[in-house]
Amino acid sequence: MKIDAHQHFWSLARGDYGWLTPDFAKIYRDFEPSDLIPLLEAQGIDGTVLVQAAPTVAETQYMLALAESHDIVKGVVGWVDFESPDAGDTIDDLAQHPKLVGLRPMIQDIDDPDWMLRPDLGPAFEAMIANDLVFDALTLPRHLANLRKLINRHPNLRVVIDHGSKPEIHIGEFAKWSASMAVLASETNASVKLSGLVTEAGASWTAQDLQPYMQFLLDHFGPSRVIWGSDWPVCTLASSYARWCEVTDEFLVGFDQSERAAVLGLNAVQLYKLESSS
Repeated sequence: MKIDAHQHFWSLARGDYGWLTPDFAKIYRDFEPSDLIPLLEAQGIDGTVLVQAAPTVAETQYMLALAESHDIVKGVVGWVDFESPDAGDTIDDLAQHPKLVGLRPMIQDIDDPDWMLRPDLGPAFEAMIANDLVFDALTLPRHLANLRKLINRHPNLRVVIDHGSKPEIHIGEFAKWSASMAVLASETNASVKLSGLVTEAGASWTAQDLQPYMQFLLDHFGPSRVIWGSDWPVCTLASSYARWCEVTDEFLVGFDQSERAAVLGLNAVQLYKLESSS
């Protein structure tokens, strides 16, 4: 089974995508299942994990409704206000839906780099653990030390780091990012998504630009903890869907069949428990 473990849909009329402005001209329109399904079919991809793009529970409910009507969506990673006194109850309620598999606060957009360590967020993390939900960590390199502290604080929290934590490939920054990621790889059980790298690499990126970062993730996290995703349609700011699939396939040529199968789908099925949610 091949799974795209990170993609988005949105409808601009819903009005809660604060980051999505006309400046993002190429993706400033609605993106719906009918746009993605032909791309999945062309690449032989069996299903997806649909990930939040707006910091509202209303968007989570919108995504769950899409998942109910489109079987390609095998799981949904939603959003909850972790700061709310009612966060635990909200998580309990949303988790009743069989296709809710995770939650993602938009940490990259929060000014306070220590936000995730706030004591008042503890009930939300504990509710995630109780409901067996995955924490999608939308972090930047500057958040990685705190992410390690958070995982140590909640050792039963299942965590996946989105987009390799967005290394600054466009300026060739590697040393600080890789040192922080190496610690997470060796000292925690976190997984990492092989996704979103093309938009961090600049408009004129090449496969060679991405290769050291991709190789690092596979070397340190291992094929059993790396999960492939497209970040569609955001990825189209820098790459077509087909081109990202091509780059990934070329990179994975050196791995054996079982390792490729793990990265391209089985790891997502296991982490998000997609078989039981579909």
